[in-house]
Amino acid sequence: MVRIPIGLELYSVRNEMDKDVYGTLKAVAGMGYEGVEFAGPPKHGGRVLRAMLDDLGLVCCGWHTPFEMVQDERLPATIELNKALGNRRLIIPGIPGNLVDSRDKWRKMADFFNVLAGKLAPHDMVTGYHNHTTEFKPLDGERPWDTFFSNTDRRVIMQVDTGNAACGGADPVALLKQYPGRAGTVHLKPFTPSAAKGKRGEGFRPPIGQDETAWADMFRLCETTGLTNWYIVEYESDAYPPLEAVDRCLKALKAMGK
Repeated sequence: MVRIPIGLELYSVRNEMDKDVYGTLKAVAGMGYEGVEFAGPPKHGGRVLRAMLDDLGLVCCGWHTPFEMVQDERLPATIELNKALGNRRLIIPGIPGNLVDSRDKWRKMADFFNVLAGKLAPHDMVTGYHNHTTEFKPLDGERPWDTFFSNTDRRVIMQVDTGNAACGGADPVALLKQYPGRAGTVHLKPFTPSAAKGKRGEGFRPPIGQDETAWADMFRLCETTGLTNWYIVEYESDAYPPLEAVDRCLKALKAMGK
């Protein structure tokens, strides 16, 4: 099975990034992460960020791009930003609720992503969608996740967030089986259902290696039928300081042979 590199979703260390971009990226690189995925509106130019990454031996494996930044009037600037950065994956981490509050609207959103994929293709870029929890609650007789991914082109990345999916009642392993070849990047977010029975947020506290995710099954599918290019660690709980938490997660993955 092919080895998949490991990146970090920088939302995990967002406060540290706000204080010291280069210092935070240096710490992440020092842990052994090979890439980073940015999140949110850009606070620095693409060339500035690219210079930092090059200096530290990191690559950009994606950007969680706000939905408004891929609308027609802002798409050219978004493309230029990512070209300068050397990023080809524009992943949408959320859609305004009023645009996806029915099955029909999710179907129309799939059409939007198909068109967006066509606009990005000449630039050797792709788009994708990242789940939270609501995508797995049936809407008008079908899970929004299925409405969306059964109607999008295969070039639209299915970025499964393992923890969010499990918290939403889905089985992330089953999602990879159901949509083979779609999981271009996967968010490795730990989740422990037994800890979430009293309060949902408690399920996100145990880091990778101490949680209840079926990691071996996830890795097997990602490295065979999933056609996954990057594992991306994301940790959002406050059980540990952010930099310590993501270091713990990476060490656990390395201990698993990743």
